[in-house]
Amino acid sequence: ALAPRCGWVLPGLEQRLAVPAMVSFATARPYAAAAKTAKKDAKRTRQEKVKEKPPPRRRPLMAKPVDDVYLTWLYRRPSYELEQAVGMLKKFQELDFTYPKQFVYVNVFLDMALQKKKKVDPFSSSVTLPHRFTDEANKVLVFTENEQEAEIAREHGAAIVGGVELIKWILEDEIQADFYVAVPAIIPKLIPLRNKLKRKYPSTRRNSLGSDIPKMLQFFRECHEYTVEDENIIKTRIARLDMPTEHIIANLKTIIHDICTFKPSNYDPIVRRLVIRSATSEGLLLNLDGILPQEQKVEEEEEKPAVDEDQQKPVQESVST
Repeated sequence: ALAPRCGWVLPGLEQRLAVPAMVSFATARPYAAAAKTAKKDAKRTRQEKVKEKPPPRRRPLMAKPVDDVYLTWLYRRPSYELEQAVGMLKKFQELDFTYPKQFVYVNVFLDMALQKKKKVDPFSSSVTLPHRFTDEANKVLVFTENEQEAEIAREHGAAIVGGVELIKWILEDEIQADFYVAVPAIIPKLIPLRNKLKRKYPSTRRNSLGSDIPKMLQFFRECHEYTVEDENIIKTRIARLDMPTEHIIANLKTIIHDICTFKPSNYDPIVRRLVIRSATSEGLLLNLDGILPQEQKVEEEEEKPAVDEDQQKPVQESVST
């Protein structure tokens, strides 16, 4: 009843119903571009204001607290002599009534930088400590196809002895060992294990490839292994807390001296920071004086004035080593 009769349309209604109200993309684009530009300008202005604002002045850290109770973030982290730090760890154990034979750990923070953008690649190494702190022997696998050599390996404590038949089991993780050693005659047949074993693949550089099986077994069954983690940190245990202080110090220095061989002496020392702790104590920052090897630098300093005084010496005499 409300619908108009056929052919009857209100004036102007036909035009409004024929084409809906729309805004073309070309018409709306300038406004969107202007809004986007204004937003960028506002953001740039805020960034400029942040840059113009001076950074907050941080109060310089103080050297040593006077009282027993203080805010640690106001003071530099104290560093201790090695013998003093070991004594503190032993004292912490007595005060806390913790396990007296717990392990002692060190965290070694490294400076791996060389010239320009080059750096020392992450490495792992094995070293014989002067004082063993565990009775557990490492599991060593010996590759050999000679029956006489295999018998010698078993007599000297090899956990597994065999030839190419072990390759399949190693690739399938059926056989695993802490270290792998081999005789030169079998090494060409072990190439399929190169990618699997990686750094543990037998090689002369790691002293795990040779003919002296008893010597290799003695070293790898008793050696201590450490590895660089997160590109520049070594975390390893070095002793037990109930060991004499001089034994703990000797073990730590042995590991540090071995680490220092992985960076040339003409660069900055590879050891940047050293923290010692026990299994239940806080970490103590160590003073590096007396821990890092200094013999090579002293020799170089002594040689320099000798060359300056007598420049007529032959080149061969002025260059030692």
